[in-house]
Amino acid sequence: GDVFGGGINDIFEAFFGGGSSFGGGQRASGPARGPDLESTAQVAFETAVFGGTTSATVTTYVVCEKCEASGCQKGSHASTCGECRGSGQVRRTRQSFINMVTVVACPTCNGQGRRIEHPCEVCAGDGRRKDQRTFEVGIPAGVDDGTTLRLSGLGAVGLRGGPSGDLYVHLQVVPHDEFLRDGLDLVHPLHISFAQAALGMNLDIATLDGEEKVEIGAGTQTGKVMRFRGKGVPRVQGRGRGDLRVHVIVETPEDLTPEQADLLRKFAELRGEIVAPADAGLLSRIKSAFR
Repeated sequence: GDVFGGGINDIFEAFFGGGSSFGGGQRASGPARGPDLESTAQVAFETAVFGGTTSATVTTYVVCEKCEASGCQKGSHASTCGECRGSGQVRRTRQSFINMVTVVACPTCNGQGRRIEHPCEVCAGDGRRKDQRTFEVGIPAGVDDGTTLRLSGLGAVGLRGGPSGDLYVHLQVVPHDEFLRDGLDLVHPLHISFAQAALGMNLDIATLDGEEKVEIGAGTQTGKVMRFRGKGVPRVQGRGRGDLRVHVIVETPEDLTPEQADLLRKFAELRGEIVAPADAGLLSRIKSAFR
C-alpha cells in the first residue's frame, strides 16, 4: 500500500516526528529537561582505593519556592499561547523550487506552549532560580584519577517544572606521600642505606592495610622488587585486588665524615677495589682545627 496512505498528517509525522500539530493540536512533549552540569571533586588517595564519600559544589538552577515552578504570580495562571496553540512549535515555509517546511520553537512563548501575563517576581517567570548546592558523592572502591561519575537527576532543573539534568563529577585523586599507583598495583619505594643493603635487615613498613614485615637479604641491590599479593587496589565493580610492590632503592651516602670515608676506603682496600685517594691536605686542616 501507499507509505503515506494516511494523508498529509502522516507526511508531517514522517518528517518531523510525533503527531502533527498542523492547524493546532497537543504539544508533543512536556517541559524541557534542564541542562547537565559538571563539577570537579578532590578525593583522598585512601578513599580512591577503598571507597567512601566526598563532596561536590555546583552553581545550579533549583525550583523557585515562591511560585512552585509555575512561573506565575500567586493567584494568576498561564494561558495557552495563541501563536502555536499550545504546541510550542510553529511551521515556517521557505519559498524555493519546492516549498520547504521547517518546524521551529514558537517565538511568542519561547517554545513553552503557554504565556505568562503576570510572571513571578522572584524568578521572572522561569519557575527556577540560581543557587549553590553541595552534594555528597559516593566513591566506589578502586576509582582512578580522572574518573567521571554521573549523578542522575542532580543537574539543573528545567524551565517551569522541567525535569533536572544530570551532574557529572570529575575526580582528582590527591597524590600519596609514600605510594604510587600503577594500574591495580600500589608501588612503595623503599630507601635503604648502603650498609643495610650489604648486611641485610628486617623492618616493618606501613601499608594502606597496616604494617607488613619486610626482609632485606644481605647483598640486596637497587631495583629488587618484593610483592605482597592482594594488597593493591580493588577492581571497580569486580572481585580481587592488585598487589603491593615494594621497590628497593639503595642510597649512596653523600655527606661522609672523614672517619666514615676512612672506614670505607679500608673496606675497598680489603676488596681490592680502586677508589679515590684521601685528600691529605684536607685531612691535615681538619685535624689541626680540632687540636
